[in-house]
Amino acid sequence: MNHVTGPLTTDIENGYRAEFAVGEHSARHLRRILRLYLTGTGLLEVADAAELALTELVANVVRHVPGRRCRTCFLIRRGGVRVEIADRCSRLPVLATGDVLAEGGRGLLLVEAVTDRWGVELRPDGRGKTVWFECLAKMPGGG
Repeated sequence: MNHVTGPLTTDIENGYRAEFAVGEHSARHLRRILRLYLTGTGLLEVADAAELALTELVANVVRHVPGRRCRTCFLIRRGGVRVEIADRCSRLPVLATGDVLAEGGRGLLLVEAVTDRWGVELRPDGRGKTVWFECLAKMPGGG
């Protein structure tokens, strides 16, 4: 069963959480949801980067996670967004090294290039991981 929560209007940290099996078209739907949240919170300037990174993480689940089941979480914070994709596969993602002309394998390099921070956290029980990234808005005055 899919589980979804919407934004909490009284909370400083708005968020979207959903758990389901993803497919080839899931990234498109998740990008739309993310853009709605970013637009509604005045963070549209990070939308393109966040959508690209989200697409790459969802593609990794589709390609590498048995059953394609994951939990998606968007945390809207003052000044940015944190996106988390958690699954029960203990295999860690690996940054590509090798043939620059290869047709695949460079998704995490794109995530690294378009986000401010990203990382992987293993579940304490060793049965899965969370891959996350953060995109921060430019502060007024160039900070």
